[in-house]
Amino acid sequence: MISLADRGTFEFTVPILIVGGGACGCVAALAAKDAGVAPLLIEQDARPMGTTGMSQGLFCAAGTKAQAALGIDDDGETLFADIMAKTRGLADPVVARAIAFGSGPTADWLIETHGLPWTLDTGFRPAYGHSRFRVHGWYGHEGADMVPLLHQKLAEADIDVLLGARLTDIFADSDGRVRGVEIMRPDGAIEHIGCETLILASGGFAADAAMVARFMPEMAQARQNGHEGSRGTAVRLGAAVGGALADMGAYQGYAMLTEPQGISVPPGVIVEGGLIVNIDGQRFTDETADIAGMVHPVMAQPGGHCWVIFDAGIEARNAYVPDTRALIDLRAAKCADSIGDLAALIDVDPATLGAALAEAHAARREGRVDAQGRAWSDDTPPVAPFRALKVVGAIYHTQGGLQIDGEARVLRTDGRALPNLFAGGGAARGVSGPSYWGYLPAMGLCTAVTLGRLAGETAAKHVLDMRSILPLQSEVVVAT
Repeated sequence: MISLADRGTFEFTVPILIVGGGACGCVAALAAKDAGVAPLLIEQDARPMGTTGMSQGLFCAAGTKAQAALGIDDDGETLFADIMAKTRGLADPVVARAIAFGSGPTADWLIETHGLPWTLDTGFRPAYGHSRFRVHGWYGHEGADMVPLLHQKLAEADIDVLLGARLTDIFADSDGRVRGVEIMRPDGAIEHIGCETLILASGGFAADAAMVARFMPEMAQARQNGHEGSRGTAVRLGAAVGGALADMGAYQGYAMLTEPQGISVPPGVIVEGGLIVNIDGQRFTDETADIAGMVHPVMAQPGGHCWVIFDAGIEARNAYVPDTRALIDLRAAKCADSIGDLAALIDVDPATLGAALAEAHAARREGRVDAQGRAWSDDTPPVAPFRALKVVGAIYHTQGGLQIDGEARVLRTDGRALPNLFAGGGAARGVSGPSYWGYLPAMGLCTAVTLGRLAGETAAKHVLDMRSILPLQSEVVVAT
């Protein structure tokens, strides 16, 4: 046991302390305040951004009013079935059900109560495991716009936010009851903040090379396109006070990070008919099979990069997506009016590239799957004028973390809940199963906002129920 007196007393104590200023933390703060308890949110950066800010700002949700208005039949049971099918039945069914049934009400609450300008993205067709139109977002905007908007909503709700406050320790009793935290300020100053409940809503560990090498060694040499602050601090400290870890090998990989621009090619480019070829001009995978898993065949190709091939029509249909607009503005794509000219621009064999495109077109005409197993249905492979973008594979964010229950309570290894510790976002186990192949599009932000609301509401209820019963103790264990 280490006495808190040996480390300094708490400067102040708050009923709910939230670590992380991304989507999960902001939504948790709004939910707690709506439930009647004022939280304090701390964020390590001077300008909040995190994984949310690097995303496309899209989240999936089932049974929303936006879906109903367009006649789309979807509900929690359907999303739950999609999650379990995509993860081969290996996602935690309790968490998966909480996400599936909580996502729609969370989206509607944020739209109706807090004025978030989110709508159903009808340009994001059902694909990669989704059986319905259910991807929502702020039309024409991305995650970098979402974060400032969420912080504006915090200000409107009079929620206190402490920036430049990096979590370095958690103080807890021997039974795992959190009493407070240690934070470090940008100048190195240390502060201790007491809390009645703690919500860990910070990023995962994609930027921590040692943790990536330990839990997902196949990605140890991959590009890292997540936020540099995602170093696993909340995961490690939560485990140190008794939290169990789960699905630590799960992550979102992505095969279409443009080089040298560092901008993601939106999934719609592939869904609408785009192809991927290697430096020999050959196709090597069904591009529609697995949005996250495609990173591995791309990384296995010679030369370290591949080319996304699409056409002007596909580009135009995806031009509403900020990443597409940015690539257009940068004139990043190689443009050509013939296969031969395109092959010369990207330095591949024109006969091989032409054969790849011809085979895809033949499969589409004949109503069969092509040589890579892709079913074309009504979609059309690229036609002139052509576009090509140079891409590499990368890891974007992790999906494993602290084990939680259906109310975002952190669980011990024996399945019992820790007394007053909650987790969501990158700090918590998601619903992608144990590896890369279980990730559904827009599920990262779905789990962030849904678990954020659940954690905020449950933490507020805990405070209101237990504040008078559990006096602050002075004897604590310091997580390291």
